[in-house]
Amino acid sequence: MKENGYFPVGSYFHALSESIFMDKAFRRCSWVAATNIYEVNLRQYTSEGTIRAFMSHLPRLQDMGVETLWLMPVTPISQKNRKGSLGSYYAASDHISVNPEFGNLDDFCALVQDAHARGMKIIIDWVANHTGWDHVWTQQHPEFYTRDEHGSFKPPFPDWEDVIHLNFQEPALWKAMIAAMRFWVDKCDIDGFRCDMAMLVTRDFWTEARKQLDAVKPLFWYGEFDQWDNPDYAYIFDASYSWRWMHATAEFYRHHRNIAALDNVLVHYDHLGPQEHIRSFFTSNHDENSWNGTEYEKYVEMAKPLAVFSCTWNGIPLIYSGQELPNYQRLPFFDKGAISWTDECKLHLFYKTLLQLRKNNVALQAGDPWVHTIRLGNNADHEVFAFVRKHAMGELLVVLNFSPYPHHIHLFDDRVQGDFTNVFTQETLHLNVERHIALEAWGFRVYSK
Repeated sequence: MKENGYFPVGSYFHALSESIFMDKAFRRCSWVAATNIYEVNLRQYTSEGTIRAFMSHLPRLQDMGVETLWLMPVTPISQKNRKGSLGSYYAASDHISVNPEFGNLDDFCALVQDAHARGMKIIIDWVANHTGWDHVWTQQHPEFYTRDEHGSFKPPFPDWEDVIHLNFQEPALWKAMIAAMRFWVDKCDIDGFRCDMAMLVTRDFWTEARKQLDAVKPLFWYGEFDQWDNPDYAYIFDASYSWRWMHATAEFYRHHRNIAALDNVLVHYDHLGPQEHIRSFFTSNHDENSWNGTEYEKYVEMAKPLAVFSCTWNGIPLIYSGQELPNYQRLPFFDKGAISWTDECKLHLFYKTLLQLRKNNVALQAGDPWVHTIRLGNNADHEVFAFVRKHAMGELLVVLNFSPYPHHIHLFDDRVQGDFTNVFTQETLHLNVERHIALEAWGFRVYSK
């Protein structure tokens, strides 16, 4: 039933993949549970917009505690039907070379080597669903593409006019796509893939791709999908997006709804399998920043307590380029802009404290069955979100004021006892004596035991 070592598309492979999902054959890398993700927008990161220019920021990011660098696509961008002056990162003209706007393959390999020397990982954005209109495959393998009623290439969606849809009913496409992915593992020693719009590509393909590529090197597989809407993909990928949470928190801020609406999202996530699957939490990324606004447009004063949540709830935090400044700019998607870096990143220490905490407190391991995340009742629980994360070797208490009003919080849950240290001020909280915590408007407290 194999063709040249690859499973053909069809009912046999679908049945086989179902058994793989049930068995959860894939094991994530040991470092993933405690990592964090920092998304790098190379074009907008510096005025030069190059790989080499970005590399000058590595010492600062290393000091901040960044561990996994996710680079938006580094591949060349199609000229035909491109949008704006520079086009979309996600309209590739070739899968196995570097966009000359950013540098060359040697530059990229040097970035990976430098990051690895600093104890950091590199994952690259992988666009499997579509290519640009003048991708090399349009000439070499036109059979890789779907066609419209006139037999012409077509976009996956009407408003994605700058890209054309790939046909995963074509077995040869699988072989070519996996070979292209392997190129970056073999040649540059990358550590994984962030898979763009993963749910638009058959999960059978991702299963086969992961099976083959993990045999080369254990990789981190980060999918752009929400487990809420695509739970079956969670059996293939180590981590995914939390779009539902992001939309729910934005709605909460706009309309100041009861916190029960947020609880409902998190409870639903917890009942989706597999339980070892990890969600990433964020307040911004390249899509959100460019199209819907910065976190300060969406959340205003709620942005910082939500950032604390992203770093302390059961999941992996995702930080977008410039959030440590903080960045108040929308970055162009199809044209050149640049983050307005200053001599001081005002939130560097804020993120450094949280990222180091994730590294050092075992209670912050994501997807760990030995860690229990418990919501805590309090006298203002319609506006104050409190929780504890417990492990036999560590404990963390987090209290977030999601309101414009100061609160004097009394915790009702006696399962939280003992002395805790405020990770930002080093002050001690004696919870076996005093169970009250004063919170300013939109305030937050993070205590480690």
